[in-house]
Amino acid sequence: MSALARISGRVFRFGDQIDTDLLAPGAYMKRPIEELASHCLEAIDPTFASAVRPGDIVVAGFGFGIGSSREQAAQALKVLGVGCVLAQSFARIFYRNALNLGLPVLTVDQIDALSPGASIEVYPLDGRVRVIATGETLACAPIPPFLIEMLEDGGLLAHLKRKMARAEIPAQLPLTR
Repeated sequence: MSALARISGRVFRFGDQIDTDLLAPGAYMKRPIEELASHCLEAIDPTFASAVRPGDIVVAGFGFGIGSSREQAAQALKVLGVGCVLAQSFARIFYRNALNLGLPVLTVDQIDALSPGASIEVYPLDGRVRVIATGETLACAPIPPFLIEMLEDGGLLAHLKRKMARAEIPAQLPLTR
């Protein structure tokens, strides 16, 4: 059974257009990632970084991760133990950075059913979210199996290392002229 078959945690709810500056504040960009992560989202929720627990789920509206292409935005969430991010839409670069770093991200239209603090279960393979208290099930875009494999390996670099170790990818690609 896949480690990503079910992600369960509490909802931390945010609005639209949560940008990378909120996720990874510029004042801390030259600090170690753990320190940067301790300031994640503090401009809109000063308690977020200290309150979030491994497996908890960030839920937001449209345009999550807009702004600069800093991968530390997704990395900060991962360091804090966020199990996944659900949003109505994502900035493309943030979306890809999150997957590359091993952080599941899924689009969900009906975020109004996901209240702050609610316990939910996310099924990335099946494309559904279940609200524990009500039993309500919401549809989300499933993560394709090839990306699930990459996420389970810990992200793109770990995935490529594993594939190279199994000789699925040659250690050195042939040079062409």
